[in-house]
Amino acid sequence: MPRWIGAILSWPALLPLVRIPLTSAFLIGGLQKLIDFPAAVAEQAHFGLQPAWLWASATIIVELVGSAVVITGRWVWLGAGGLGVLTAVAMFAANNFWTMTGHERFMALNSFFEHLGLIAGFVLVAVMSVRTPLPDPTTAQVHSPEDSHD
Repeated sequence: MPRWIGAILSWPALLPLVRIPLTSAFLIGGLQKLIDFPAAVAEQAHFGLQPAWLWASATIIVELVGSAVVITGRWVWLGAGGLGVLTAVAMFAANNFWTMTGHERFMALNSFFEHLGLIAGFVLVAVMSVRTPLPDPTTAQVHSPEDSHD
């Protein structure tokens, strides 16, 4: 791998930093639902999730708390797991492409697999949090790309 790419990938702040955009849709969605709870309830009802108020409440909690713990790097497995399960529920409720035809099917199929990729991203961030604990800023060492034997 080119040295400059190795340097970027070895940057200690990279993993904590990319957790923010990974969870950004959930942070924004959770805040929007919290601000406009009736719309959040209507959204859940639209997708057949009942009782809609309970699903909306659970969604807000998972989106906000799950994002917070993933970003902070504490209990990442729990936050990533919750966001992954929520994404799977949404994926099957909102993107049931197997019941559609034409352009609607095309759009739902794409969205379904985009959601699947996001779930895989949550699995990866959880695995990385176990294999690479947050660095102690007082003792963190930067490894050069030459240390890697890939």
